[in-house]
Amino acid sequence: MVRIIAVFLIAFLNFSDTDTDTDGKVIARQGKVSFFSHTSVEDIKAENNQVLSVIDLKKKEIAVSMLMNAFIFEKALMREHFNESYIESDIYPKAVFEGEIIDFDPVAKGEQTRMVKGLFTMHGVSKELEIKIRIVNDVSGYVVSGTFETLVKDYNINIPPLLAGNIAKSISIDFRFEYEPYED
Repeated sequence: MVRIIAVFLIAFLNFSDTDTDTDGKVIARQGKVSFFSHTSVEDIKAENNQVLSVIDLKKKEIAVSMLMNAFIFEKALMREHFNESYIESDIYPKAVFEGEIIDFDPVAKGEQTRMVKGLFTMHGVSKELEIKIRIVNDVSGYVVSGTFETLVKDYNINIPPLLAGNIAKSISIDFRFEYEPYED
């Protein structure tokens, strides 16, 4: 009896570990993106926990979409200035990234460090980006994370001279997406 249960358990584990999701897509419905700006005048931090991302495992393509007005700041006035004066989220409500994960092996278990290359569009401006990412594939699914720097001027974000000392020229961006199988 124990032998039958053991055979059944091994067969079940082997069947459930066959990476059937590598034939399709995985989705992160509540990805996290945060940014940080440091100056001698003040630090500005914001986090968005409502970021959507999809990876097409066959094509090794990734897409990310986030609503700009979903960023949460520690001060309400910072959020207001961000949405109304800088990002203009009523005119440019979303930021989008579409790219390819270079040399990605969706079947490999464990951790992979890869480059993702693609087009990032924010504030009506599209720029080619190349970002180093960390991909972990374990029993719970895929987790993609990374950090990169971007320049405010690259996206035509106008900062009044009076406030230029409050906002860094280069912004640090962190992201983390936890994926699950995508179901139509």
